[in-house]
Amino acid sequence: MDEIQDLFVSGRHGYHTFRIPALAVSTAGTVLAFAEGRRNSRADTGDIDTVLRRRERGASDFDDLRVVVSGGGDVAGNPAPVVDRDTGRITLLFCRNPHDGPEDLVWQDKAQRTVWQTHSDDDGKTWASPREITSAVKRPGWTWYATGPCHGIQLQSGRFVIPCDHGVGVQHERYVDWCRSHLLLSDDGGATWRIGATTGDGTNECVVVELDDGSLYLNRRCDRRDEQPLYRRRYARSVDGGESFAEDDWHHDLIDPHCQASAVRAGGPGAPLVFANAASEARERLTVRRSDDGGRTWSSGLVVHPGPSAYSDLCDLGDGAVGLIYESGDEMTYERLRWTRLNVDDLGG
Repeated sequence: MDEIQDLFVSGRHGYHTFRIPALAVSTAGTVLAFAEGRRNSRADTGDIDTVLRRRERGASDFDDLRVVVSGGGDVAGNPAPVVDRDTGRITLLFCRNPHDGPEDLVWQDKAQRTVWQTHSDDDGKTWASPREITSAVKRPGWTWYATGPCHGIQLQSGRFVIPCDHGVGVQHERYVDWCRSHLLLSDDGGATWRIGATTGDGTNECVVVELDDGSLYLNRRCDRRDEQPLYRRRYARSVDGGESFAEDDWHHDLIDPHCQASAVRAGGPGAPLVFANAASEARERLTVRRSDDGGRTWSSGLVVHPGPSAYSDLCDLGDGAVGLIYESGDEMTYERLRWTRLNVDDLGG
């Protein structure tokens, strides 16, 4: 574990708190670290921008913070980037809701959560004016909506796949209505989007990885408390590029405090998968593991931060290394977003 750096520290740059990290690596080798910059409080709703720091190939440090999307007093968050390996374009999906329309009101269908995208054609230095895509990716009856929050992927076929989740309006009450994980698909470089596979009630934030055989592995937060096992992750698999899921079950060996987690394939064909989460029944003990069998079993892993920790994202750095950004603190969870580089060989087998 090296290159430890606190990229976003709460209370700096005019922001009360930084949360919700996402990572991407451009075709030029630039690492892009996204986050939500929450100006006035730690709350999920308010004046929230999507912000970015970049580190170009060969550089020793990340550049200064820049605003990718301004909330303009409202929410612009849940960053979910994907890189087109053919064109170099970096596409970023994100969500909006009004500052006076918090999550409770969104679940009640009294405030709208909308879905947007922007893109960069100059390695993340500048970004296009955002455009709304809600009508293409959100079905009638869906209330809450979240893109990512973590990176999307481009498949061997060229298809973009973005992991997401949504709420289903039945009783129109948060913590009563269920959330479900789903995938967004684009076969034209992000010009148009459509809804792909959707999983069952009680699943939430998720991350997707393409395996050597072209199948997809989806690892999900599970918030159901009315069935066993409690405090465990779920997984699903797709053999048709994210159109549907052919397998869906529990990860009995992955303890989780009902929290977001991240995963990535650490290299090309034959490379292991790497997974990071707060491996506890509380938001603490940020642990990174590896799998050499496509996510069926996982190593005991490396505890990166034993204290308060929560959301994270991973990226492939090449040469058997991954980058990790994660929420952590010494006394409370959201003191900073910390970056580190990990050698996959150090994660067990």
